Amino acid sequence: MSDINILWVDDEIDILKPHIIFLEKKGYTVSTCNNGADAIDMCDENNYDIVFLDENMPGLSGLETLTEIKSKRANLPVVMITKSEEEYIMEDAIGNKIADYLIKPVNPNQILLSLKKNLDHSRLVSEKTTSNYQQEFRKIAMDLAMVNSYEEWIEIYQKLVYWELELENISDSGMIEILESQKQEANSLFFKFIKKNYPDWIHSKEDDVPILSNTLFKNVILPEVKKSKGTLLVVVDNLRYDQFNILEKTITKYYKKEEEIPYFSILPTATQYARNSIFSGLMPLEMEQKHPNYWKNDIDEGGKNLYEEEFLQEQLKRLRVDLKAEYYKITNLKSGKQLADNFNAIKENDLTVVVYNFVDMLSHAKTEMEVIKELASDDKAYRSLSNSWFMNSPLLEMIQKAQNLGLKLIITTDHGTINAKVPSKVIGDKNISSNLRYKTGRSLSYEDKEVYAVKNPKEIGLPSISINSSFIFAKEDYFFAYPNNFNHFVKYYKNTYQHGGISLEEMIIPCAIFVPK
Repeated sequence: MSDINILWVDDEIDILKPHIIFLEKKGYTVSTCNNGADAIDMCDENNYDIVFLDENMPGLSGLETLTEIKSKRANLPVVMITKSEEEYIMEDAIGNKIADYLIKPVNPNQILLSLKKNLDHSRLVSEKTTSNYQQEFRKIAMDLAMVNSYEEWIEIYQKLVYWELELENISDSGMIEILESQKQEANSLFFKFIKKNYPDWIHSKEDDVPILSNTLFKNVILPEVKKSKGTLLVVVDNLRYDQFNILEKTITKYYKKEEEIPYFSILPTATQYARNSIFSGLMPLEMEQKHPNYWKNDIDEGGKNLYEEEFLQEQLKRLRVDLKAEYYKITNLKSGKQLADNFNAIKENDLTVVVYNFVDMLSHAKTEMEVIKELASDDKAYRSLSNSWFMNSPLLEMIQKAQNLGLKLIITTDHGTINAKVPSKVIGDKNISSNLRYKTGRSLSYEDKEVYAVKNPKEIGLPSISINSSFIFAKEDYFFAYPNNFNHFVKYYKNTYQHGGISLEEMIIPCAIFVPK
């Protein structure tokens, strides 16, 4: 404790001698002065860890001294000590970002508690978090050994995401490595679970299957729209659960979360398939059959998600629902600002859909741009970058305006993404699809244990791009690479965010319903 230096400022400092002796016996170094002017000079000349500051002093008051100290040392914790409980003093002090607020007379234990709270907070939180995860680790490990339903998988994944966010700010890197290994084990078991159960989900007529991309609108979104006078549906492309949890902290300043419904993206966990499926309410094979003018396969020329609005209108007709619905796709800052500026124009809509593409663009940019590789070097940085975008985006402005209009808010996504780290060799003909987490085409050659192979795509509701075409989906954090120029390919794509395959991060995704505060 000897390296903790305290400055105590009080015009009656001599009376506090017992308190100072108490702190020195605990190992703290305490400097004192009896006026604000000296305190400011001492802060200029010395590096203190914390300041205890009397509010009521002759000459410079405590608040004036606080302002001066903070103007020069903004991050120096200052604890205000006062006899007065008047509200304005407290408000002024808090406005100047005091670390704590104590009412005289103070006892030594109050001082000690304030020190621990402000200086030892990170260590105490870190130790407590680590201890709690150690206990939870054993429970999650037992759950993984017995998990046998999609509901249990949702629960396990949410626990892993929770602990990932809790542990990201602690100093114990070993504990983070343990969590990563537990996530890896979970993804390995989840892959086996999906291989075993996914075909049954696609064809089941029972209620014991999860909500999938093609049933999300009918079973979750539409009932909420019918219950409210106006709804804003935001589909953020490629929004993983951990990213959503970070954004939610800002959203809840304006909205109260009414319900959270995790659901499963269909395979492939790619925009072309999953998002079209949300808006059409159909599996890809059905889209190809019923709306060949809107659907494009992997090897077809042109954009694959150009008809989402048309798919939505067709789904509303099929469900015999008469709604005033408008659709907007935001792919750049300009179009986002335009919609935000004119947002009041949508107030008469029953449903306003906003598809926001930024997070997906960010994940692709990491592959192509060195600066993004640096800024989003791991999941923690990727979350931070996503949050920074959201805090300064037109989307946040839209959410604020939606609250003012009294609109219900539904936020969801089409699929998640995973940091791809392990190459898996694959060979196919020239018409093989280009995605790194799934492949479709003829004459596919691959490592059996590293993929979920579907010889007949119709079994899982997918179209065939040609006769004898099959699909393969990468497991865990694998990505497909061609033997030709293999090392260069691996170096380029390793540690980039990809989607299309089978992982907890890609498949289990959020849908949350909010009402205005």
